[in-house]
Amino acid sequence: MSSVAFRPRAFIRVSGPDAEEFLQRMVSNDVAAHERCDALLLTPKARIIAPLRIVRRSRDDFLVLTEPELGDVVRTQLARARFAAKVEIEPEHHESWVVLGGDEVLDERPAGDEATEEEVERWRIESRVPRWGHELDDSILPAEAGLDETHISFTKGCYPGQEPIARQHYRGKVNRRLRVLEIGGGVGAGDELTLDGKTVGRITSAANGVALGYVRTEVPDDAALATPHGHASIRR
Repeated sequence: MSSVAFRPRAFIRVSGPDAEEFLQRMVSNDVAAHERCDALLLTPKARIIAPLRIVRRSRDDFLVLTEPELGDVVRTQLARARFAAKVEIEPEHHESWVVLGGDEVLDERPAGDEATEEEVERWRIESRVPRWGHELDDSILPAEAGLDETHISFTKGCYPGQEPIARQHYRGKVNRRLRVLEIGGGVGAGDELTLDGKTVGRITSAANGVALGYVRTEVPDDAALATPHGHASIRR
């Protein structure tokens, strides 16, 4: 039997004759090519404003999902960029459920046992799903969190932040990446990761023996890392 968990979300409707074209020029993924996709709303310097999930409900009607604390930010940012586009941007109210190991479901709770908070967090960590305020904020580059693999199209047209995103992807590299870690019992979020006495990363989330953390890219996968409260190693 699957395990399911309620997932708080903010919901924004983007609708009207220009809805697809508007979203296509505003977000990082190819809205026109997918019925649903993950995407980012970015600053011109490619800093993350909000992670999004975008669901097409009809030709001119899209539902944008984001983290609860970012709903007003996303709605305001989209409204400011609307200009002469024929779109309506307004909040909606729904429920969202996540099936652990599966997809997100709207408005109707799927069958399955209710997952505990610890089970949900362990699933999120092992799946390397970053969370706003933990792994994601406006200091993180999308590629550092692995979002270039899931939230960005490198073949679509322009959007805010596209140039630095493309430049980094084709010509640059990141200095750190989000990794799944095996940890000792006392290790927790905020602990620094060290190798041979040098700081090489930081734990961002931890649950029941596993963690997410940013680790410098030059650190070998088999390195024995230390924290102030116990050991850590990169899961391979």
